[in-house]
Parts: sequence; structure tokens; C-alpha cells
Amino acid sequence: MQGRLCYNRPSMFVDTAKVFIAAGNGGNGNVSFRHEIYVDKGGPDGGDGGKGGDVVFEATENLNTLIDFRFKPELKAKHGQNGAKQNMRGRSGEDFIVKVPMGTVVRKDGEIIADLTENGQRVVIAKGGSGGFGNAHFKSSVRQTPRMAELGERGDTFDAELELKLLADVGLVGFPNAGKSTFLSVVSNARPEIADYAFTTLTPNLGVADIDDGSLLIADIPGLIEGASEGKGLGDAFLRHVQRTAVLLHLIDIYSDDIGAAYRTIRNELGSYSPELALRPEVIALTKAEGLDKEIIAMQTDALRKEAGKTAEIFTISSSAHQGVTEVLRALRKKVIAAREIEAAILSSDDQIPVIGLNAAQIADAWTVEKDEESGNFIVTGDKIEKFARRTNFDNFEAVNRLRDIMKKMGIGRGLTRGGATGESNIQIAGHIFTFLEQ
Repeated sequence: MQGRLCYNRPSMFVDTAKVFIAAGNGGNGNVSFRHEIYVDKGGPDGGDGGKGGDVVFEATENLNTLIDFRFKPELKAKHGQNGAKQNMRGRSGEDFIVKVPMGTVVRKDGEIIADLTENGQRVVIAKGGSGGFGNAHFKSSVRQTPRMAELGERGDTFDAELELKLLADVGLVGFPNAGKSTFLSVVSNARPEIADYAFTTLTPNLGVADIDDGSLLIADIPGLIEGASEGKGLGDAFLRHVQRTAVLLHLIDIYSDDIGAAYRTIRNELGSYSPELALRPEVIALTKAEGLDKEIIAMQTDALRKEAGKTAEIFTISSSAHQGVTEVLRALRKKVIAAREIEAAILSSDDQIPVIGLNAAQIADAWTVEKDEESGNFIVTGDKIEKFARRTNFDNFEAVNRLRDIMKKMGIGRGLTRGGATGESNIQIAGHIFTFLEQ
């Protein structure tokens, strides 16, 4: 029954971290004109700026802690280079690939933006800025010598919270010293610390148990006590690691004075931490039963069934004596297979009500105009127009006039006029202020 070791236990386990993430800025476009000998009326040849690098997270099964991020809290991609003459485009910034453990959740402002659950899965966490167009891009029949170029866009920058939730088929729960670590050490090659005192498990442990023609990935977390969901003991800090498990194995010391109360306490703590955990399929095992009288075993089992219900699957085991362990693993595997099938059915379900709304292009083109009564400025907002404003060099006369032309084509000029704006009114877009009409 010995299984293969799935994870090495780290010297220090860290399952939360805060990091600063910065994608690369795009390079600026270049303003340049050809000055080659024998070439009459050389036109614009300023190249575009390069794109800034993305910050990309990649899940790997070779990590099981976020310890590295405690020592490197800043994750920055390379900037794009500026364009050059002779239509030379700036080099794009190199993406920054960040290896994270499988089960890593990334939050921005409290909202989940990525959940990496599969080995090799990649997610772009922060997008690099686009490079600005050089003046060669703006040449036309009516604009022979454009003397403007765009600025590169800034890459995404923000603080992020990382949280690791171990991915396992089975989560072991129970009081300290209930026999969780002993069970894991017997069914797998994991080597958790085992001793005759409470809280010997200080960090989660993972092990793979082979059973029949399959296997189970089992997670052991520090023991729970009453009030664990409110911060007592160690378990509350690690309950997140059983949130993703398909099935719970609830281990109870058969020598407990009140078996029903022991079961009820742990169930209450699971439900208080997460209502979903209280609904998770479970198998119950009374541990340390080697050499115990059959009448006592029957008495404790009956007392537990009164609390857990008639349909509860209850086993009596002795991990150290290898008694009843195989039967428990088979019951767990059966429940895991059923739970995973339900999850797959939910994910593949097409019975969703269609939602009618704006498409991506319409959302990008949308804009609003509001007047700030305190400053008198007319504030224009909208994804597309703000993007143009960020790429505009407001120190360049032609560049600002181009932005005014874009506003006119998008209908923003009419909206400003209807809102009471005059030629001398100040317009504010993406933090930049300029007059409505050329002065």
C-alpha cells in the first residue's frame, strides 16, 4: 500500500504573500525624417515603440509553498524600447514568467483575478503597455510631414495578494492527536512529525496513497479545536487547504469520552469557516482501535451514529496495526470519483441563460461627459478615448490636435457642446487637461 511521495516538505511553509506587480511600459514612438543623399523630399520614418512585457504566472507541481515571494515581493517585467529612425520598431519588453504552486489564488483589491489549478497553466496577471506609433504611422495624402508620435502606454501596476490552497482529493480533519499524521504516514510515503502530544503537525502535509488501480492525493492539516474557525489553535490558518478537497476523512480517537460531541465540534468548526465544507462528502474513521474490546467498539460506533446519522459511513481502524485502512481508502476513492464526476458535469453544463448586452467593441467605444462644478472642467471618461489620451504627447501641438479630431469622430465633441462646453472650456481625460478647441 506504500505510495509515492508527491511533495517534499519544505523547511518553512508559507501559504499567503503580498506582492507588487508591474508590467512593462510600452516604448515611445519616434519622430524622424529621412535625410538620405539623392532622396528628394524624404518623408517621415520614425518607428513605433515596442510593447511592454507581461507578468505571467505559471502553475507548477514542483512547488508547494509561497516562501519565495516573502523574499521577492516585487515582480516586474521589462519595458519596451523606444522606436528609432528608418522605421525601426523598438524591441518589445521580455515577459516575466513567475512560477507558482498549483492551487495559487491571485487577488487584486479583494477580487480573484486568477486561480491556477493545473500543472503548466499560464495566466497573464498584468498586461504590458502598447508601444506608441512613430510619425511614419501618421503620414497621409493631407499630412505629408507629421511631426508627432505617440507615447507608449503604461503597463498594469498593482498590489496583489497570493493565497495557496492545496489541491487534494481527500482532506484529513479532526482534533489534535486524532491519528491524522499516523494515517498519512502509513498509507503514503509522506513523513509528517508524529508524537504523543497535541499540535505535532504545524504545517500541511501531502501524500499519495495507492489503492487498487488508482491513487488518492491526501492532505493533512494541523488539528482543529473548538473555536478554530475564530482563530483558536492552529487549524484556522490552514482550513483553506481542505476547501478544494473532494472528500473529507474525519478521524476521531475511539478513546474520546464523548464521541458524539467530538464529531459535532469539528463539524461546527468546518461549517463556521465555510458553509460549503459542512456539505462536503465525508467518511468517518474511529482510530487507535487495535486490541480494543468489540463491545466498546460497538458502543462508540452507535454513539457516533446517533450524531452523524444512519447513512454515515463509519469505519474502525488502527493505522499503526494496518487494520481497516484499505477499506477506508476504497470508500474514499469511490466518493472522490463520484464528486469529481459531479464537478465535471457542472463545468460542462450548457444550461445557462443567455445574457444580452454590449459587445467588447461597443463597451470600448462608450464614453461619458460630466462637468466638475468645482473646477469647471468637463471630464470625459471611456476606455477607448482614455487610451488615446494616455498615448498623446500633450507638449506636442499636432498630437493634441489629433486627439481633438478623434474626439470629434467619436461624437464626443457634440456631447461636450450639448453639455455646455465652449471653445475655451477645459477638457480633462485620463488626468490630462487641454482646451476644447485650438486657441
